[in-house]
Amino acid sequence: MKKAFLAAAACLFIATSLPSVQEEPLKVEASIRPLRVARGEEGQVVLKISVKPGFTVNSLPSFIIEFGDQTELIFPKNFYTASDLNLAVVEENGRPRLDLKIPIEIGFTVSPKATRGVTVLQGRVKYFATSAKDGWCLKSSAKFSARALIFAKVL
Repeated sequence: MKKAFLAAAACLFIATSLPSVQEEPLKVEASIRPLRVARGEEGQVVLKISVKPGFTVNSLPSFIIEFGDQTELIFPKNFYTASDLNLAVVEENGRPRLDLKIPIEIGFTVSPKATRGVTVLQGRVKYFATSAKDGWCLKSSAKFSARALIFAKVL
């Protein structure tokens, strides 16, 4: 009982001593273009990433976009790094950061065996953010999802 109390007190102390992030520093809005895609056709996932003021996102140690397991949309890779996507690195206050102002577009092909109807693509962006003002860094991830309507190709 005493050990459980001490462990709980230690966790509470650690949690209250960490920097307070009331809102995640990074937000991801995802969409699929075109919204209606036929089996065998190509499309794009468009990710609009916004970074909360006062934070920067670094390309190192890691910036990774991952897609969840699904069979309807076929991507050339399971995950993409900042260098895979040729994201620009700019210098701000003497420190490098990713320039995420331009939406990220990643191509896919609809599987010929895809089920007709609405499909939901899920994924996440793993990132490393820093706050120059508060002097701390954070390794975290932001989830996203997008919907597309798959239909049979008319010959």
